[in-house]
Amino acid sequence: MDIILKKYLLILLILIPFGSSLFAQNPVLRDSVQRNKYDFLEFATETWDIIKQPTKWDGSDLLKIGMMGTGTFLAMQVDEPIRRALNHNTTYAKSYPILFANMWGEIYFTELLFAGFSVYALYNGDNTAHKIAFEIAQAACYTFYINSPLKVIIGRARPYLNQGNQTYVPFSKYSNPDHQSLPSGHTAIVLALTTVLSRNAKATWLKILAYVPAALSLVGRVYLDKHWTSDVLLGGAVGYFTATWVVDQHEKPVENSSKVSPAGISGVNIQPYIFGDTYGLGLSLHL
Repeated sequence: MDIILKKYLLILLILIPFGSSLFAQNPVLRDSVQRNKYDFLEFATETWDIIKQPTKWDGSDLLKIGMMGTGTFLAMQVDEPIRRALNHNTTYAKSYPILFANMWGEIYFTELLFAGFSVYALYNGDNTAHKIAFEIAQAACYTFYINSPLKVIIGRARPYLNQGNQTYVPFSKYSNPDHQSLPSGHTAIVLALTTVLSRNAKATWLKILAYVPAALSLVGRVYLDKHWTSDVLLGGAVGYFTATWVVDQHEKPVENSSKVSPAGISGVNIQPYIFGDTYGLGLSLHL
């Protein structure tokens, strides 16, 4: 890896402790977040949950899958024109934005990002950093094991083979990356990581900034002729929805049923009131 790029990576990891204050959970969800242990048992339990998810799909889930399929099909209609538009000039193939975006999709970057948040959480007892590290591991792992079988089963030829965007060799060998173009693995991992970071970010500007690597990856993978546009869109969707599911598991509102009376009353509010010459107390019940 380029020396300057290594320096950028080192700076990013050093900034993790200083930037931890920018990450925080919604106060409404704090009880739910603190309730989770983020350990191997929880990882195993939630892994089994995501395996069972297809049996729980409802109409909204099927709609999302249908939209992903439809979007991929429509994008295929412009794969060739977009490739020609982006690949006619490869001057920026070694530019830092392209290299940076490519780095985010590599396994070593996921491992380093996970390690950075984990070490900080361990030494400082920071539950937010612990949550982020846990979700990075989950989102990356689940995305990889959802995305990889699809690539092998579909067996789509990569654009650099110049075989067109409708050449398929289904169930190609895993060691044969030439026919594993759809969906894009790099973009899937990038979207998974950035979604986790964005969902845990406190400031709106940071939530938006987290998706910059994703945007660079979408363009970069096509620009480098590694993927078709439809590949990166489907891969990005896989990463986004997988990471969203992961974060949702740890941010479910907790209802405190112990504070609800047998009559179904969760609270009583008494307030004084004055209206003209009349005054007294107002009573309201929270059901």
